[in-house]
Amino acid sequence: MWTLDQLEPEIDDIRVRIQQHRRGLKEYFVARDEEIDLAILCAVAQEPLLLVGPPGTAKSDLVVKLTESLGLGPGDYFEYMLTKFTEPSEILGPIDISVLKEGRYLRRTRGMLPDCRVAFLDEIFKSNSAILNTLLTILNERKFYQDGQPTPVRLTMLFAATNDIPDQSELEAMADRFILKIETKPVKDRHFAELVDAGIMNEAYRATGQKPWARGAASLEDFLKFKRFMDLSFGLGREPGRDRELWFPRPVFAEMRRIVRALETEDKVLVSDRKLVKLYKVIRTQAFLNHGGAVQHADLGLLAYVGNRRDELPVVASKVKALLGLAGG
Repeated sequence: MWTLDQLEPEIDDIRVRIQQHRRGLKEYFVARDEEIDLAILCAVAQEPLLLVGPPGTAKSDLVVKLTESLGLGPGDYFEYMLTKFTEPSEILGPIDISVLKEGRYLRRTRGMLPDCRVAFLDEIFKSNSAILNTLLTILNERKFYQDGQPTPVRLTMLFAATNDIPDQSELEAMADRFILKIETKPVKDRHFAELVDAGIMNEAYRATGQKPWARGAASLEDFLKFKRFMDLSFGLGREPGRDRELWFPRPVFAEMRRIVRALETEDKVLVSDRKLVKLYKVIRTQAFLNHGGAVQHADLGLLAYVGNRRDELPVVASKVKALLGLAGG
């Protein structure tokens, strides 16, 4: 595993490549800059991202193009549409019959979710409790159970999509694991001609087997190195509060606290303790990725994506941007 001394000399070059990668990906979509910015950030931070919107709003296309742009190897990408009838073997792998005869309960995971690097799960909230419980363990601890023993998964990036976020108590835990959620809206009313032109080009690429977006400026290794660098940086001070003193100016931190309190007290948007810590890390990661320094006022714009239910998403987005004085508020 890389050390801080190994990563420091190249981290600025990695930052530049990832930024170029993000800009390049945007060329193949119409009015999806926000979604792409979040997808790249979540890929860097290795936090799951939930895309919420009706069919036909480029949710799966975005994930597929991002995945293909990373130059993954065979078996590194897993995609599945979940239903209430989906069985664990469909995403974790079938039971190995040969070892079952010996009394061991092992799954053949090659090409399945535990063995991939990037995954896309469509209609995640339509899955049953067995799938949800398995996914919670994978998201929380990056492991699943083989023959009763915890086994690490290779998964580093998870994207999920849904048409809606059901308001059911048994789904709250899963929804909370996605600290960032973005609503994908149709763009045809504002970008009618551009959408048609881009769609025709995509059809032409598909018909001729071309994937120009696959020539991404950054590799999967760049994303993994960036995450490793951030993990090492967070622990550099070796004392509570040191990272915040160095990288999160007090006025900006106070503003973050004010916004979170306003969302909870005025709009009843729950920000759990777990989510708060993860938000800190993701905001810090975004600041370093975008401008290589301490968190700035504008970096708090990420709080616009902390809504939990479908009806909260536009309310939170509008309120946070207004509180920060950002465009679109």
